[in-house]
Amino acid sequence: MSADTRNRTTKQPILIVLHQESSSAGRIGQMLSEKGYPLDVRRPVLGQSLPVSLKDHAGAVVFGGPMSANDPDDFVKREIDWLDIPLKEDKPFLGICLGAQMLVRHLGGKVEADRDQRTEIGWYPIHPTEHGRLLMHWPRMVYHFHREGFSLPHGAKLLASGDIYPNQAFRYGANAWALQFHAELTRAMMHRWVVHGAHRFVLPNAQQGREHLEGRMIFDAPLRAWLWDFLDLVFEAPQRAS
Repeated sequence: MSADTRNRTTKQPILIVLHQESSSAGRIGQMLSEKGYPLDVRRPVLGQSLPVSLKDHAGAVVFGGPMSANDPDDFVKREIDWLDIPLKEDKPFLGICLGAQMLVRHLGGKVEADRDQRTEIGWYPIHPTEHGRLLMHWPRMVYHFHREGFSLPHGAKLLASGDIYPNQAFRYGANAWALQFHAELTRAMMHRWVVHGAHRFVLPNAQQGREHLEGRMIFDAPLRAWLWDFLDLVFEAPQRAS
């Protein structure tokens, strides 16, 4: 058995938390599988439970969804409370869009819309901070699909900012990470989002569907390359350090 095969068989699974029956872990799921991690997919919105500990997991990723971290639904509140587990156990955690906003709520921050109700739906620039630049090289443009942003929680380090929603990526402690944007979309996922989300393109600052697809041809390759390295930073670096 090769060293690579042994490594693949000994890695713990990564918990994948999705928020719709049809949702997918997309490129993140594909890349984590390529890196040798089994995936443990749960959908709390459908009544599936989350583990009481992550001792048998290598970490967790909480993805986005059409709901808000401010919604009163029981599963939203339970997920926000559950984030105490990866934080207390110091397990690698990545929150994306809604997942990032849930982490912000858990840490006492605010999730709210821009005061002019502007959205980020399409491709928009991000600007790495000094902390972000020291960690890695960042793409110039990233893909968004959100109507709310978040404040920077007390004690968090901002990694990248945006022009309308200033907090685009942050790190909390050693192992908790949050992204407002989406790097996980496959081509099929983007086509699906453009079709099913077309009613949102009339919102302030939203781009039209053709701009989403044209932007992908221009900006997706650097975003994909960044995601591969970023997942190493989140999930591989803690293992090398232990």
